[in-house]
Formats: sequence, structure tokens, C-alpha cells
Amino acid sequence: MKATLLVTLVGTLVTLAALQPHRMLFPSQSLGKTLTERVGSSHQHGKRQAQQKGEVHIAWTTVDGPDVIVYVDSHGKPYSTATVYPNQHPPTPAPHAPASAGNPPPQELNGPPPAAPPQNPQPAQPAPAQPGKPPANEGSVTTGPGFKSGISYSPYNGDNSCKSTQQVATDFSKISGYQVIRLYGTDCNQVANVLAATKGSNVKLFLGIFDLAQVQKEAETIANAIRGDWSKVNAISVGNEMVNKGTSPGTVIGAIGQARGVLKNHGYTGPVATVDTMVAMVDHPEICKASDFCAVNCHAFFDGNVPAEKSGEFVKGWVDKIGKATGKTVVVTETGWPSQGNQNGKAIPSPQNHRAAISSIGGALSNNVIYYSAYNDMWKKDGPSTFGAERFWGILGNAPGS
Repeated sequence: MKATLLVTLVGTLVTLAALQPHRMLFPSQSLGKTLTERVGSSHQHGKRQAQQKGEVHIAWTTVDGPDVIVYVDSHGKPYSTATVYPNQHPPTPAPHAPASAGNPPPQELNGPPPAAPPQNPQPAQPAPAQPGKPPANEGSVTTGPGFKSGISYSPYNGDNSCKSTQQVATDFSKISGYQVIRLYGTDCNQVANVLAATKGSNVKLFLGIFDLAQVQKEAETIANAIRGDWSKVNAISVGNEMVNKGTSPGTVIGAIGQARGVLKNHGYTGPVATVDTMVAMVDHPEICKASDFCAVNCHAFFDGNVPAEKSGEFVKGWVDKIGKATGKTVVVTETGWPSQGNQNGKAIPSPQNHRAAISSIGGALSNNVIYYSAYNDMWKKDGPSTFGAERFWGILGNAPGS
């Protein structure tokens, strides 16, 4: 049966435009939604319309893009399409086959447009998740990384300079009794230095990608330090309290997807999650659902209504609430109490209250808790909401390697 090429019929033009939304933009009346609602405010192609005396005037914007040819059989029924790029000859029509032969479904209107063929093919890179819509394979883990207790560590001197390999080793000579060490980023060669400092032990690392604008670079820094032995890695976080700081959940979800893809290309298949405050996690459960577990920083001190000896009850209450809302394991990635600083309501910093809070938390949570932090962070600066306590959360006091 011979195929007929349909070129100029009005109905086909409408079909072509629907298949290629970047080729011609339809007014919102025909789509049921505005352009911003369909593809987001960052879309490059705009549509302008104004109403005057009941009439709609539409200015069309077109760009030079690929054309779509629709092939139909002798009965006028479409059976195949082809994309023709500028300066490319139309392809020979494919033989007509029944729909049941596995022809691809028609492209959805709000899906991505056909991509131009690359001039210099490159290895495929994982695409970031669309804001608010993590890929189906994301967030599949519900049990979490699994450990009893951990402690966080930062490799900085009081003057903000990086600690040397020897200084890091000295710091870790005093750290014991924890199954996991949490790091926040990849600067100062910290991944390699901490790996060296914990070599020969059963300690695993809860690593971190800190800058969402440098996801690929930081993920590759981690991979280069690990050198293929992912057995030392408990989990990897992407961002720390980013939604709490004002970053959109969609941006964070996209970064999670990007990190997971880069790390998988380097052989890592373990848990990946973003870390945020307990309040941000409750307000935006989608960031937890896009993660492989819920990772929350939870500090009773900043509530102002909780005395040190009730810290465990406070933290466990949030863990239970988030776990129930998301159906996932909750890992407390920061919790503790300052030993110095100013009073915040019922929360009073002191060495005694520091010990009472840590004891209370340990009694309430038997696993998946990371204490903040190993040593006092003398490089930090206080702000209006830190009550003069920002530098004094160290479980072990001042670092010996300073």
C-alpha cells in the first residue's frame, strides 16, 4: 500500500504544532493553561496577548527549529512521523506497520521537544529531575542507611584555614565509639584526609555535597577520593538546610537527581538524601520523598521551650512525626546542645546542660542519630539567632589538632 505525504492540510499543522511546542506557541485558551503554568517562568519563548472590546489579538512568535513530517496511509490515517532539522533532507518514510507493532506513543504536549542531533556525540549525562517531579526510581529506599550513632566533623582551623592531613589525624585520635562520621562538603581535601584517619577501623562516612551549584564537581571529588571502594560510605547528602534557607524544593530535588546520576556513573548505589530542618521537612515532604530517607537537623535548644533534660523527648517527637508523614526512615543528622552561650527561654547553655541533653537524646533514640559536633567550631561566627553559642556545640570540647 503506497503512503501519501500530507503537507499543507490545516489539521496536520495543528498536529505538528502540538507535537512541537517550541515551534509555535498556542494561545492559552486552546491549552487551558498559561505558558508559565505549563513550563515554568524560565521558558525562553513568550506569548503576548491583549483583549480589546471582546476581541483577542495574538502575536505569534516563531523560531527556526526542526520540522515534523506526518506520514499517512491511503485512507488518510497517520502512521509515522519524522523530524527534519535545518539543512537536512527529509528521510525516507518507514514502512507502514500496525499500531500493535510497537510504534512509540505520540509525544505529550508538555513533554520535552525533540532534540537536535549532536554534532559531536558525547557520553550521556544524567538529566536533573524536573522541579517537584523526581524520577520514578528516586527515593525508593525506605530503611535508611542504618547505624547506631555518629558524630559530625569540620576540618577548619579557627582562622578558617584548612586543617592539614596530620591535624585531621590528630583530631580523630580522640574520636571513638561512633559508627558514622558526617562530613558536610569536599573542600580542604577532607574526604581523603578523613578516610586516611579512619583507615583500618569499621567507621563509615556520611559524606556531603554542600554547594548545589557544584553538584557534579563535588560528586566527582568524592568519587576520586573513594577510588572505587564505596564500602566505607554510609550515605551521601546533597545540601544542608537549603529549603530552610530559601532554596526552592524543586531546585533541591533536581540536585538530588543529578547527584544520584553522577555518583551511580562512578559505581555508587547507596542512599542519597538532602538534609534540612525538621520544620522544613514537615512543610515540604516532597524533599524527603525524593530522597532515599529523611535526613533532619533537629535541635531542641533553638525551640526555646525545652529544657536540656527534655531534649530526647523533643527530638523523638519530630522523628515520629516525620516518619509517620512520609513512611520513610528518619535519620537525625544533627542534634546536640551548646556548652556556652546565651539563654534562649528555657534553653540554657552550660557544660552540665550539654551533658544532660546528650544523655536525654541517647536515651530516647537508639539508632540513626548523628551528634553535633565532634569539637567546638571556633571558625564559626554568631548571628542574631544563634544566642552566642555557635562555636560551642563540641561533644569533645576543643579540637586537639587546632
